[in-house]
Amino acid sequence: MIIKRPQDLRPSEITRESAYLSRRAFTRALAAGTALAAAPALASSLQDELTPESIVTSYNNFYEFGLDKGDPAKYAHEMVTEPWKVRVTGEAEKTGEYDLESILRGLDVEERIYRFRCVEAWSMVVPWMGVPLSKVLSRFAPTSKARYVAFETLHRPSQMRGQRALFSGLDWPYVEGLRMDEAMHPLTLLVTGVYGKPLPNQNGAPWRLMVPWKYGFKSGKSIVRIHFTETQPKTTWNLSAPREYGFYANVNPQVDHPRWSQAQERRLPASFFSAKQPTLMFNGYGEQVASLYSGMDLRRYF
Repeated sequence: MIIKRPQDLRPSEITRESAYLSRRAFTRALAAGTALAAAPALASSLQDELTPESIVTSYNNFYEFGLDKGDPAKYAHEMVTEPWKVRVTGEAEKTGEYDLESILRGLDVEERIYRFRCVEAWSMVVPWMGVPLSKVLSRFAPTSKARYVAFETLHRPSQMRGQRALFSGLDWPYVEGLRMDEAMHPLTLLVTGVYGKPLPNQNGAPWRLMVPWKYGFKSGKSIVRIHFTETQPKTTWNLSAPREYGFYANVNPQVDHPRWSQAQERRLPASFFSAKQPTLMFNGYGEQVASLYSGMDLRRYF
């Protein structure tokens, strides 16, 4: 895997400023009554240096646009994000189709500096902006039968060329899921922006999930459906390669990927030859989330 330094990035790999400023849903949501709230202490106490914005917005796994990490920045502009509808289904009292703006209206937008850890042993520190997932889910009044929640991302091959590829290796649409207690945890965020700007397409516009103690593939992008269910949902990577990608996907240095170690990571923008650093259990958020998995065998439920 080649890790690019900021000076190695081509201008075409960096998102144009105009792409950020056109995110109507983001600005209207703010105008409708949201406020930029101070991040909670549990999410803002990181002392790590931020990953440069040019890397955060140009080095991504978003296979809907291609398998190379530069593909999303090259091709995601082809995806239309306005207007954006979200379908809510399953074990909830308020199901149906909603405009994204109506879902976000009146919710406080918080800025949170989170570690972001990818399965391939690279990581970033990113200033995400968004709303707590718990506040969004509560608006739909999930019932007592809702033990899990699944998130389905956009399936639009005409605008997402990776979905047209013959050898993407995945079945579309992309689906991820959480237990309800994970989804309602105060660390879990629905992201609408990054670096103080609306979320760019290649990072999952107009909104995406962020679960900072799990590997990055759990944080689905460009979400169009929220499904409350009594049974554990079937998720894309777990179906595709169950030996490699478990449902929980908690960052755990003691459980290796079958093809590489997870014990260390390389913090971008470090080069491929730079020294790695130890991977932290639960990505460093163990104090906040370890109790969610009390009594569980984390080697079995990986």
